[in-house]
Parts: sequence; structure tokens; C-alpha cells
Amino acid sequence: MSQLEAVSFSLAGFTFWVLADSTIKLAGESHLPAYEIVAFLGSFMAVFLLIYGLGRNQVRSLWPRQPQRQFWRSCLDLGTNLFVVIALRHMPLALFYILVFSAPAISTVMAAMFLGERLQWQRSLAILAGFAGVVIAVDPLGSGRQGDWIGYGAALITVACFASNMVWSRAMTQTERSDSMTFFSALTMAITGLAAMLWHAEPVSLRLLIVLFAMSLFCALGNVCFLVAVKHATTSSVSQYHYTQLISGALIGYLVWHEKPTLLMLIGGALILASAFYTAARARGSDSPVIEA
Repeated sequence: MSQLEAVSFSLAGFTFWVLADSTIKLAGESHLPAYEIVAFLGSFMAVFLLIYGLGRNQVRSLWPRQPQRQFWRSCLDLGTNLFVVIALRHMPLALFYILVFSAPAISTVMAAMFLGERLQWQRSLAILAGFAGVVIAVDPLGSGRQGDWIGYGAALITVACFASNMVWSRAMTQTERSDSMTFFSALTMAITGLAAMLWHAEPVSLRLLIVLFAMSLFCALGNVCFLVAVKHATTSSVSQYHYTQLISGALIGYLVWHEKPTLLMLIGGALILASAFYTAARARGSDSPVIEA
């Protein structure tokens, strides 16, 4: 697979995730607890992938070659999705993406530490500039900040889980299939969420069920596209296209929820985008060779 094709898959994956997050936010406005939303997410995703595997007569390929490693990676997916639900209940979509946008920078640093991917001083400065943009956008000491500390905390946990998952996925996609990794994550979310529902569950209307169905479909498509991308390109290259979520997320937030970003959010977002563009440009000439299909 060429670099351009890998980039196309990463862009598609991040776009599907924006649509998934938007429907998660819609579902989060309901009475459903976060674990119940995750239970539906995992269950529907697992069903989608089973149907896909049956259609291609490849159901057996959904089971992982290394179940134990897959389990721990799927726990990161579980944490990511659970805290996404919580975060989106407490902050605007645009601000959520500004906070989550620190994940590519973190994953780039982690890839350099654990995978041996090169990190030059120019890219290090760009990463620091991106973090500065996050601080400016959040405006932690200002009186006009949007969202609350529950949302900020949940978003930070989301970032930690997602960044770790990106690095781990880069290593595991060399031996595991992308649909298998997505399926195992879906099973983990479904089992954990359904177990929690035995303790307490809320009734689901038909309209809400349609939202949950769409959420799961978008998330499954996003996961598969992302895992294909990180298999054929370096983690730092793929992660830099995460910035597209900042634009599409802000647009959807404005159109659906009439959320208007503040001036500091725009300044911080612009700094983050500049950092991402620079880091992505440096990555083209300095990353490790791409693994061909």
C-alpha cells in the first residue's frame, strides 16, 4: 500500500470517528448511563463485523492470533470510548477535539520512545507549541471557559488511552488483522457494558436505538480504516491527520448544537493546527520506511 493510500485511510477513519462522536454526544443527552451506551456500541460493532466476516467467508479470521495482547489493547479502546461519552456530556464538541488533539503529539513521543521512530528537535518544538495551544484554548484560569472539570478530566483520560492505543496498534497490526482487532475490542466493550447493565439499565426508545446503531457503524468503520492506516504508515504520520477532527468537529458542533468557539479557542486551535501541519511536513521526509502490502 502506498503512503497516499495510507493517508486516505487515516483521513477516512478520523472522519468516521467525528460522526461517531457526534452521535455519541446525541446519545449522551439521553438518560442512558455511559456504560450502557458503550454496551450498545460494542454489541452493534461486533454484529457488523460478524456479518462482514460471514459475507466474505472469513469469520475465523476475526479471532486474534494473540488473544492476551489483544485483550489489553481492547481495554484501552474500552477506556477511550467510555470516557468519550462522559467528556462529551460536559463540554462542547469543538473544545473536546482541541483537548483530544494532544493525542497525536503524545503518540509521536511514545512512538519515539517505544518503537524507535525518529523525533527531531524541530518536531519536539512543534509538539510543545501544540500543547501551548491546548492550554490557551482551555483557558483554565479564565471565567468564560466552556465545559467543566469533569469533562476536562474525562478528556485527558481519553487522550491517554487513545495515544497508548495508537502506539500499541502500530506494533500489533504487523501480526494481527485490522478487522480482528476491531472485533475483539467490540467484544470487550459489549461484555463489560452488558455486565454493568445487569446492575442497572435504562429503557431505550426507537429513536435512541437508531442513534446508537449509527454511532456503532461509524465507530466500526473508523476503527477499521485507522488500523489499516497504521499498518502501512508510521504512527506519527497517521496521527498528524487527527487535526481534521478539529475542523469537522467544530463545524458539526455549530450546525447541530449551535456551539460557538471562543476567541481563545480559535487562537489555541490555530496554534495546534500550525503545529500539526509542521510536524506532518517534517514526518514526510524523516519517518521510517513504509511497510508495503
